[in-house]
Amino acid sequence: MEVGAFHRHEQETGEKREEHNGPHKHSGKEAAQKKEEQEPKGRSHKNQQSGAQSRMSEEENRLKNMKEIPDSMEDVKRALEEKVGLGISFDVTFREMIFGGVRCSFLYMNGFAKDEALIEVIKRLTYASEEELGDDPLEKLKDNLVAHIQVESLEKFDEVIDKTLAGMTALFVEGARAALVIDAKSFPVRSTSEPDLERVVRGARDGFVETLMTNVTLIRRRLRDPRLKFEVVQVGERTKTDVCIAYIQDVAAPELIDTFRNKVEEVVIDGIPLGEKQLEEILVNKSGWNPYPLVRYSERPDVVAAHLLEGHVVLLADTSPSAMILPCTMFQLMQHAEEYRQNPAVGTYFRWVRYFGIIASLFLLPIWYLMVVHPELKPVGMEWLGPEKTARLPVIVQFLIAELGVDLMRMAAVHTPTPLATAMGLIAAILIGQIAVETGMFVNEVIMYMAVATIGTFATPSYELGMANRISRIILLLAAATLGVPGLVGATTIWLIILTVQRSYNSPYMWPFIPFNAKALYTVLIRRPFGESRHRISLTDTTDNTRQPVSDG
Repeated sequence: MEVGAFHRHEQETGEKREEHNGPHKHSGKEAAQKKEEQEPKGRSHKNQQSGAQSRMSEEENRLKNMKEIPDSMEDVKRALEEKVGLGISFDVTFREMIFGGVRCSFLYMNGFAKDEALIEVIKRLTYASEEELGDDPLEKLKDNLVAHIQVESLEKFDEVIDKTLAGMTALFVEGARAALVIDAKSFPVRSTSEPDLERVVRGARDGFVETLMTNVTLIRRRLRDPRLKFEVVQVGERTKTDVCIAYIQDVAAPELIDTFRNKVEEVVIDGIPLGEKQLEEILVNKSGWNPYPLVRYSERPDVVAAHLLEGHVVLLADTSPSAMILPCTMFQLMQHAEEYRQNPAVGTYFRWVRYFGIIASLFLLPIWYLMVVHPELKPVGMEWLGPEKTARLPVIVQFLIAELGVDLMRMAAVHTPTPLATAMGLIAAILIGQIAVETGMFVNEVIMYMAVATIGTFATPSYELGMANRISRIILLLAAATLGVPGLVGATTIWLIILTVQRSYNSPYMWPFIPFNAKALYTVLIRRPFGESRHRISLTDTTDNTRQPVSDG
């Protein structure tokens, strides 16, 4: 039979609580029954359950904190009522059946159960005889009768509950103080489509999704190395989120692996429902006020596989489509997979164009502003720089309004339905921009240079780095407006010092520029042919730094 009828469950629960709680509790039950006659059954049931949760008896606390699995099926049901809300939560299903004269029960979450696999298991068990089950039915079921590839026996009640909440199915047997856990689960999952932030013209079109096993499979498909390891640690007292630590055992530095493992295991928090971002703030960016990312996020399996081969450690969190790559440098955040999908000459050209866009997104506006305010700073032959007409608003105010307007438009585009996004862009670009210029509030040059800086921001491969550069640009612009040339030079110097002292898990953030490494800097500036890369980068201090054996010829 299947336990799920709320009214019957309440009657059974009330009878058992009456036996344990004495006359005082009995009077409380009579009052609740009188109230039930005056109210609708559904609301009366909710009120009774709310009162029961707020006034838990000793018996209920004992059942909720029960560590061992009882050998009586009735005790199992009572414990599940307190532990997982059996009979209250509509998705908690408890299916009782008899196989070979032995009373058995399946516990599963209705949305996670894989129907086809469980039906095959039940079909086989319906033909089980008493002789097949023998004196130890649990072991016989595990070894001979449960037709599934992943079955384990657990004795701790909480472990069984955790596995069930993770999507597995538990099988309880009358008289056994253990349970079988069958890994027959099916998660809602979307297709492995290409990530929107890391599109390429030529290359793989698959990307990570919100299911951890799917993401691990995508990486394993590209790296068929038996030394590729995936360790799983649960994080969060309530969410119990699976966090996977991926590395290649004989490539990644053992100290780096141990540091990651220890830090993840030491996390004490109620949960990380937002996945890898909350994990990053706990493990790496503990202060939370540094706008520059100290990790690299990627939704592409080929990018993650390439970093694993370089000796990096990767963190993947269940329910998150992004992988966290550590350690990383600022220059790695500027690289894109498209550069490696083209030949070295084209890849190098793309890289330099991207570098130019990033530099323009930072320094174009403050430098142009200084040339407008201080015409003597204009180079010879470039006296034409600057607006021909003046506007009603100061130039710095125009820039700040334009910055806020671009950010507002970007946020609106995220929340705007796709069919309306084009109309919103036309309204923002044509109507607002043109009217602002025609009314004399803005000058054309401010709109043009703001557009160039914004394009440079959007050309930054790392979304987090682009947003950090946007904040830095506003600070540099304010420094130039308030203190002139000394303000811009001083703010730029402080910006460089802050980036230089940043470390991503003991790795210099500005490497290989600071500390200087000529060979590595050449690799950063020039996209070298793949056959010339015979050694891994020295940043990760890899155990095996050889990418290709050196030929004798």
